[in-house]
Amino acid sequence: MGTDREFLVVAHTGRAIVTETMAAIARHCADAGVGMRVVEHDIAGSFRGKASDPRAVHPVDPAELRSFGADVEVTRGDEESAAGCEIVIVLGGDGTFLRAAELAYPSSVPVLGINLGRIGFLAEAEANRVDAVMDQLIRGDYRVEQRMTLDVSVIVDGDDVIARTWALNEASIQNPGNQGVLEVVTEVDGRPVASYGADGILVSTPTGSTAYAFSAGGPVMWPDLEAILVVPSNAHALFTRPLVTSPNSVIAIEVERSRQHAIVSCDGRRTIDVPPGARIEVVRGARPLQWVRIDSDPFADRLVTKFDLPVTGWRGRQV
Repeated sequence: MGTDREFLVVAHTGRAIVTETMAAIARHCADAGVGMRVVEHDIAGSFRGKASDPRAVHPVDPAELRSFGADVEVTRGDEESAAGCEIVIVLGGDGTFLRAAELAYPSSVPVLGINLGRIGFLAEAEANRVDAVMDQLIRGDYRVEQRMTLDVSVIVDGDDVIARTWALNEASIQNPGNQGVLEVVTEVDGRPVASYGADGILVSTPTGSTAYAFSAGGPVMWPDLEAILVVPSNAHALFTRPLVTSPNSVIAIEVERSRQHAIVSCDGRRTIDVPPGARIEVVRGARPLQWVRIDSDPFADRLVTKFDLPVTGWRGRQV
């Protein structure tokens, strides 16, 4: 493309608000001479239902984006999609953010989320701020933080690594189809900690502590904390409390040596089959995810806003 700067936009398309937000981004990019990439998957939708139906699909049309003067490239949605981009902009909820992170991670391109979903805990801004956000991005008025990730390996026969992947939120070890009880032993730094039957077990980052791990009873962890969280899901044992370990710990989950298969799902997007008797090892990721910040709001404020927590009666420090 003929521009020095490019933004990749990843969107959960289908709703009018997404189409409108994409158009707003295209106008800003056109005015600033910034190239815009969109993912083939995101423009492949077709209109369904009656026009009056709010659930009807509104596909994104690259030709319409180009009509604003934007230089628009369509990418395939693979590991090269974000290569050379300055930022990946996400329009949608947390699921869309995790899909965008999958595209940004191989090229270490920073990601910024604009929430068009329900909660959007991973998003940095809401849809009604898109114009202000784009102004900041185009001015370069933002900073980039690093968010801890996890590297996940599946091992058989002692040291034979049969698969590797990574996670931003969590690695979830469970039975295929969530049927039956999974018998596992949890190990931390080479020592056994607990064995139990459970629906599964989650190994999470601080970023993922407000997601699946939170629903399973884990604690909320501030995202600038570096640690690994281990949360059993509906375990049948005396000791089933969540564990918060060092970021340098090696967490291992051993599956019993019966005919019981398992799966490990990372961020709900990358799934590996785990044969009976296999071992899943989880360590701090060698590569963090680059995360765009455009404001300095405390994490506590985001927690209260996203979860609608009651804070009535708070007086604060008296000065």
